[in-house]
Amino acid sequence: MLPFLGIILLLPFITGDTLPTNYEYYTSDGLSSGLVADQPTYFTLNGKNFTIYSGALHYFRVPRAYWRVSLKKIRAAGLNTVETYVPWNLHEPQSGIYDFGDGGSEMEDFLHLEEFLQTAKEEDLFVLLRPGPYICAEYNFGGFPAWLLRESVGFRVHDERYFNILLSKVSDYQFQKNGSIIGFQLENEYGFSPEPDSAYVQALYDIYVENDIVELLMTSDPPYAGLNGTLPDLMYHAINFGSDPTNNFATLLDMQPNKPVMAMEFWTGWFDFWGGDHNTKDAATFKEAYEQILSYPGSINLYIFIGGTNFGTLNGASLALPTTLALIQSPRATIMTPPVSEAGDYTQKYYDIKELIEKYNPVKTYTPDVPDLIPRATYPSVRIQNQLPLGDVLDYHPPYIIESENVIAMEMLDINNSSGQSYGYIVYRKENVNLENGTVLKIEGHVCDTVMVLVDGVLVSPILESLDDFDGFGYWRLKDSTLVLNSEAKLNATIDVVVEEWGRMNGGTLQQYNQTFKGLWQGDVLLNDEKVTNWKIIPLELKRNWTNSLDSWSYISSDVGPAFYYVDLQIEDEPTDMYLDMRNWTKGTVIVNGFNIGKYLRFGPQLALYVPAPFLKQGSNRIVIFEHFKAHTEVEFSTDPIYVTVRYWRKEGIKVFYFVANVPLTFILSFTTVSFDITTYHLKS
Repeated sequence: MLPFLGIILLLPFITGDTLPTNYEYYTSDGLSSGLVADQPTYFTLNGKNFTIYSGALHYFRVPRAYWRVSLKKIRAAGLNTVETYVPWNLHEPQSGIYDFGDGGSEMEDFLHLEEFLQTAKEEDLFVLLRPGPYICAEYNFGGFPAWLLRESVGFRVHDERYFNILLSKVSDYQFQKNGSIIGFQLENEYGFSPEPDSAYVQALYDIYVENDIVELLMTSDPPYAGLNGTLPDLMYHAINFGSDPTNNFATLLDMQPNKPVMAMEFWTGWFDFWGGDHNTKDAATFKEAYEQILSYPGSINLYIFIGGTNFGTLNGASLALPTTLALIQSPRATIMTPPVSEAGDYTQKYYDIKELIEKYNPVKTYTPDVPDLIPRATYPSVRIQNQLPLGDVLDYHPPYIIESENVIAMEMLDINNSSGQSYGYIVYRKENVNLENGTVLKIEGHVCDTVMVLVDGVLVSPILESLDDFDGFGYWRLKDSTLVLNSEAKLNATIDVVVEEWGRMNGGTLQQYNQTFKGLWQGDVLLNDEKVTNWKIIPLELKRNWTNSLDSWSYISSDVGPAFYYVDLQIEDEPTDMYLDMRNWTKGTVIVNGFNIGKYLRFGPQLALYVPAPFLKQGSNRIVIFEHFKAHTEVEFSTDPIYVTVRYWRKEGIKVFYFVANVPLTFILSFTTVSFDITTYHLKS
């Protein structure tokens, strides 16, 4: 019990509107120490007992204009800390070229890390920073730069050059230097590695110490990985899990006795794959587990608290050799109905968190009101105005043309300051080919990840019509795939093999990093069993300057792709957030005012793409859609996300489908192909 004098001194801080902020409470007596884990039950922060109530917000998945309101939402829920990863692939997009907000990359505006750290403090939140180098995060290549593949340095690497630059930028934002960062996580789930190397972890640790990092250094793994991925004598170890907190914390205490317990990642749900099932985690199950953690008592970081979007081509994938399963545009944060959705909506979990923290947090500090929601609106449908076939783009607007004897992986192209191609599409073009009747094209090995084949600018590979097609030509599952190119002889033909990168593995069998090369690289391309050589390789990275420069648009002549389609969306008033409704398109990518919003697939489970208002402008807005197969006549909009689960099976040639989106089941029978209009289901959390 506090002495009577102590109670008198605290009274101004625990009554009415005079409650202290987090920073006032933990620094009012001066600043002498940071976060420490040297006693059971509780951490201490500056000498006072401290429980970490944290939520994950990835600054690189949320528009910079929405950082502050997003942080306000975290603080208003009663949390005292925000956690974020730091993506190496964005901050060093080319080897030796860095972007921390002014580097000129496509994601430049998302990368003002120092501003994010300062804004967090201004919103009364401490920061747990997780720089990796491997972050997983359901992000492309787990946050590793794709150019590492061409340097043959391995999957789990530390790069002293990069870390010296990164840590020099964040050092002054440490708590003990009057900043916001109370802890750093080295590596991520390194205990998964088949042969974890303590010398590697020690080298990372030394880099932090050499760069004047004084805050608590941490690691995290699922509990069954033990302490293989950490240095127990030097660092605190947290665990990651999605259920059964009591037993998981007991396991942690067995490994790491006489220290507080913490879930660095308590998973609020799971993620979805394109064409797969829609995953959710109901609020009641979440609340029960969350209360078990708080009452233990345990510290916790909710992974993830605020949704966010894998804009552009930055989604991750899971590797199950020899196939790769691509994650949808929104990470697990959005798909699993997190406390705050991709577009900033509150779910029941948000209010449950607020209620439980008020109940269990023994430290009472000032908590602001819950911010109002950012408004969303829809716009009238806009008819497609112009078209630019991919064949014409390759003929007249190629960004690069590289001569190569053989097909090679996109990462091995000598572009981007010798860093190769990381994302987008790569075209392998062979000109002046004489095709006899029924010429067979063969691609050795697996395609990474999807492929379209054009002859003289006309698509000759199959149009995607059902999920069954993923088992056939054009997709990653099929090895040594073949395609008949023509039914009549052709002279001086041009063959374009267009390969899409659909996401690199972000986790799983991490030692198989060399399986993440994209394009054609596992073998040769053959015509009637003869190897084709002397290719022209054209990388299509869909960068802003190039897509904005596309011209020679023509009136719509066909709805069959691959082609770019253009509309001009006129917005009279101030723009608002919205969704692009892509249910009537097939597969492709959407670019808004030069920025790559992301990918879509008609079979879901995600059927609408989030477009934040900061990406729009009053007046003319340029929307370009790169459709692989069948285009719609209009661009349509929605105020809400649209998700659908598609399950199907075969029975005597009849395909049965049902769609689930928190509504009664709808059954559709199709005796031929799967060409259907999906019932509109708006999933509101």
